[in-house]
Amino acid sequence: MEILVVDDSRAMRGIVMRAVKATYADASFREASNGAEALEAVRAATPDLILTDWNMPTCSGFELLQALRAEGRLVKVGMVTSESHPGLRDQALQAGALFVLQKPFTPDAVKAALAGVLP
Repeated sequence: MEILVVDDSRAMRGIVMRAVKATYADASFREASNGAEALEAVRAATPDLILTDWNMPTCSGFELLQALRAEGRLVKVGMVTSESHPGLRDQALQAGALFVLQKPFTPDAVKAALAGVLP
């Protein structure tokens, strides 16, 4: 299972990967520092799941999600963000995100978010 982790913070990408590894030890990861890099990575090879931050320079996680859907790519996407406004959460879900995970998060919260998404 391959997961693309998208966040402008290298440290946060590492935190997300460690939290996922706690439940899915066999997961492999690719990384991108913004939505534009992630979109190019997906065009090269579609991952099983994308975990993306919302706020990033160049191309946000929400813009990434919109671009993926505009291209007809149905890859699974989860938002991992510090955004807490319910309207933004609803916006992400309506655009096709499977879940919105609030930062800071616990490994149990990651496990619960991924339970209905990954085998």
